[in-house]
Amino acid sequence: MRRLKKTVCMVGMMGAGKTAIGSAVARSLGVPFLDSDAEIERAANESIAGIFERWGEPFFRQKESQVLTRLLDGQPCILSTGGGAYMAAGNRATITERGVALWIKAAPEILWARVRHKDTRPLLRTPDPKAALMKLIEQRDPIYAMADLTVESEAEMSVERMAQKTIDVIATRPDVLEMA
Repeated sequence: MRRLKKTVCMVGMMGAGKTAIGSAVARSLGVPFLDSDAEIERAANESIAGIFERWGEPFFRQKESQVLTRLLDGQPCILSTGGGAYMAAGNRATITERGVALWIKAAPEILWARVRHKDTRPLLRTPDPKAALMKLIEQRDPIYAMADLTVESEAEMSVERMAQKTIDVIATRPDVLEMA
């Protein structure tokens, strides 16, 4: 019997696998899976890209913080966060206070292979999306490294194996996951 005591916030770059791995972890542990971006879209009745275009990134980040706090106040779950959510010191503090941050770390070439054909990433809507991604990785990785736990993504590993690897890492924290 396993019992999740705190919400595990999946943090990391777009394309790292936070949603795929997170939903598989949640299924395996029998807990809810939530996606903060999906919750923001539901609350705003608008896509993330639409929010960025209409209201700008600062407005989006404010809403993201509000939604994150609300979700962390709910029952323990696996929570996938947007790539920029963990960049805000306030969000990092809230996550540490009420849950645990788990960085899904993926190599730049893995990330690029996963996001290169998607047009749903507002921060990559530039003349050189690969350069934009590399710059984001350079800026964000030192912050992601502050997460409580880290799981290294492997390109050839199935989602199910990555989920098990992730559960094994979470299980190193008995204050987060009780294994009975």
